[in-house]
Amino acid sequence: QVHVRESGGGSVQAGGSLRLSCEVSGISHSTSATCMGWFRQAPGKEREGIASIYPARGRTYYADSVTGRFTIARDNAENTVYLQMDSLIPEDTAMYYCTAGRIGNGLNCDRYWGQGTQVNVSS
Repeated sequence: QVHVRESGGGSVQAGGSLRLSCEVSGISHSTSATCMGWFRQAPGKEREGIASIYPARGRTYYADSVTGRFTIARDNAENTVYLQMDSLIPEDTAMYYCTAGRIGNGLNCDRYWGQGTQVNVSS
């Protein structure tokens, strides 16, 4: 059984930073297609895939909206994935979801979902 649990959301002023954490259990990342990722959804907007990592390949993907500001990384020992968010802007305000999957493709890593953690960026 796969479990996904995020933490680390909160409120920050524009220009600030936050780091989200996510613990994933029940998936072995020994194949090239297994992945962990982050999606977000702002009020009134569609859910957006923003970052993903494929541990077996050492490959990461980012949406244009966060490239250069957000970094996804994984702690192999703890099977934890992080999303370091820098230079935050009000448009980053959203519910952020951690995801995992056994068969992913780019930012489409969306088989298993966490409950979400809220990020608020004030101007």
